[in-house]
Amino acid sequence: MNQPPLDPDLLKAFVAVVDHRSFTRAANMLNRTQSAVSMQIRRLEDRLGVALFRRSKARVDLSPAGEHLLGYARQILALNDEAVAQLGESKITSVIRLGVMDDYGTSVMPPLLARFMASHPGIHVEMETGLTATMPARLGEAYDLVVAMHPEGCGDGEFLRREQAVWAVGPAPLETRDPLPVALYPRGCLFRDWAMTALDDARRRWRLAFVSRSAAVESIAAQGFAVTVVKAGTFPSRLRPLSGRDGMPPLPAAEIRLHRAPRLSKAAERLADHLQDALTKRTPPRHLRSLQGRSEMP
Repeated sequence: MNQPPLDPDLLKAFVAVVDHRSFTRAANMLNRTQSAVSMQIRRLEDRLGVALFRRSKARVDLSPAGEHLLGYARQILALNDEAVAQLGESKITSVIRLGVMDDYGTSVMPPLLARFMASHPGIHVEMETGLTATMPARLGEAYDLVVAMHPEGCGDGEFLRREQAVWAVGPAPLETRDPLPVALYPRGCLFRDWAMTALDDARRRWRLAFVSRSAAVESIAAQGFAVTVVKAGTFPSRLRPLSGRDGMPPLPAAEIRLHRAPRLSKAAERLADHLQDALTKRTPPRHLRSLQGRSEMP
């Protein structure tokens, strides 16, 4: 036989009487009359078919049935409050401007933003990808949040994760070329500076064969036209890593940091916390773990 549902208002009156050990004090807390609270308790008892209190002139005590109900009542009311709070949050309407590196914008951010926006449908995220070296300086003006790359041990913002720079090329064996063709991002890219410095320090002859602001550098490398530099944590499956055994000099490690604009909106703070939690805990795919954190030493 179907049992009637428990009315949260009746459970709230029940818990108030328990907490205050008095119908009068419970009524004051609920801003109701004592007779109204008594009627609610009577309705709850009629619905359950049990007595919930042992009443006397001196005090109000729970019956065994009341003690059994109390834990369930608190859980039901807590879940009710949580549901109302979550639905209220989802109504927040706001636009958040996010700046991030190209590779993170392509492979890392989409699933993280999808999860966030699924629970916050009123929040719109405008994401711009590109070189992040100058983005933190434009916080508040052009961006609310920036996920930027910095040399290891440098930079402001909140540390998210470490990323090892890795030489990469297509699956075919690397032909011995002199000078070595290199595909890199434009000036201002940290990996560009590191690649040039590493090759110069190793006295390896090289030429800048291709420059692009997009992931086209990876496509050029995948075809075997040039080598490039990518992050270990987002290492493309169409490329293979190169190391000292291939005659490539070692590269430094970078740090990924989160930058927040002053006086962020509540919505932007929520997204920042979401990204910080997700990126701090993010584990690279199994086939990339040997690259992450290793030094590209010979």
